Amino acid sequence: MPVFYSFHYDRDSWRVQQVMNMGVIDGSPLLNHQEWETVKRGGGQAIKNWIDRQMLYKSAVIVLVGYETANRPWVRYEIEKAYRERKPLLGIRINGLKDRDGYTDPEGPDPFDILGFDSLYVPLHTPAGYDSTSRYNDISRNIRDWSRSGYVRP
Repeated sequence: MPVFYSFHYDRDSWRVQQVMNMGVIDGSPLLNHQEWETVKRGGGQAIKNWIDRQMLYKSAVIVLVGYETANRPWVRYEIEKAYRERKPLLGIRINGLKDRDGYTDPEGPDPFDILGFDSLYVPLHTPAGYDSTSRYNDISRNIRDWSRSGYVRP
């Protein structure tokens, strides 16, 4: 089941790479920094086009939620697009995974609040555990089941 991962690239790409490397479900490719900069240089429409192409044949959208994810304009665009297109939508908190320097982040706001009332129905999973390793293991054990529990707009 291929999914589209939505996330804050600059802050969370290291954490996202950990999730993608679990190999439990197929996801959209993670661009390296140079590739992402090339897309960004094309402007807003180029970014939308890239997102639209990547999301086209994905069966669900999983927002990997870090400390600053809810405030990112492209994450908002991806959430709204998934909602409009009735793609299953869910979130997984990744702030408890270590970054490249070995640090975790505090929990960030719920990015689905932009949907208003419907945000109450979008599952936002918080991995169990008190350290990065136990949270990683919980994501690895449960991501396949979680990916099947996304909210779909009626």
